Amino acid sequence: MIKAINLTKCFGSLTAVDCVNLEIGEGEIFALVGPDGAGKTTVMRLLAAIMEPTSGDAWVAGFHIVNQAELLKDRIGYMSQRFGLYPDLTVEENLNFYAEIYCVPRKEKKSRMDMLLASSDLIPFRKRLAGDLSGGMKQKLGISCAIIHNPRVLFLDEPTGGVDPVSRREIWKLLYRLMQDKVAILVTTSYMDEAERCSRLGLMHEGKLLTTGTPDQIISSWKETVLEIRPTDPRQTIVPLRKAFGEEAVRLHGNRIHVVARDLKKTKIEVENLLIQAQSGPFTIFETSPSLEDIFISYLSHPVKGDSNASN
Repeated sequence: MIKAINLTKCFGSLTAVDCVNLEIGEGEIFALVGPDGAGKTTVMRLLAAIMEPTSGDAWVAGFHIVNQAELLKDRIGYMSQRFGLYPDLTVEENLNFYAEIYCVPRKEKKSRMDMLLASSDLIPFRKRLAGDLSGGMKQKLGISCAIIHNPRVLFLDEPTGGVDPVSRREIWKLLYRLMQDKVAILVTTSYMDEAERCSRLGLMHEGKLLTTGTPDQIISSWKETVLEIRPTDPRQTIVPLRKAFGEEAVRLHGNRIHVVARDLKKTKIEVENLLIQAQSGPFTIFETSPSLEDIFISYLSHPVKGDSNASN
């Protein structure tokens, strides 16, 4: 449903997207994960035919993103990071407006609207102005408007950004229903726990796709190990560790500390000696499985040339 070959976008001397190769099948949720400025949104805009690439090619739902851009737009749904609906229209009026834009047949429009209102739990709010909705409700309305015409490909830029945990869960339930309908979904997210819910994901940095795969594939292919430390005072204990090993290698996870180690035995001895010298108090230390966050931050700390191959 989505195929990109050496997709590149330059803004003057800045290369925002650098030779990205990507394949996404129907019924798949693929997440692009990366820091601000990594190029995630630009990739999405290129694939949605909102802007033209500097070089490279891409096809979405069988249509070329440049040569067949107009034909493509009826086959995709797109929701930007910013709330793009009309705040002075009600929930129902926004849905009706987008149905008209996409030329949804009149005999199908009401049933589609009712189905989307029900699946997004917006029936009680159908007469409320969109501008008066909560953040989570706005996002659910945005997704509903983006799929009113039954697109085969859906682009969602940070669909759960700034919403509460309950709304995030409801949005993901809606996405899973779309996945069962064979819709190909490309999302950008900064939440690692959400990336783990996706069929596959790609880590982006400075315009490059560093690695791709299922969450399990990415974790199992990682070559480094992680030491987990459980001290009495994590925030005090982490200070000497970061001085010794660097900010990127030492991270706080609740009341635990993770230290990325290339040489497990050597690093464990160094950590133990350091904490004893610093009189950090009682602690336990053991090897643990890396999280996606550990791996992602490690990639950013030690950039490697991306393979940009998302076909596996």
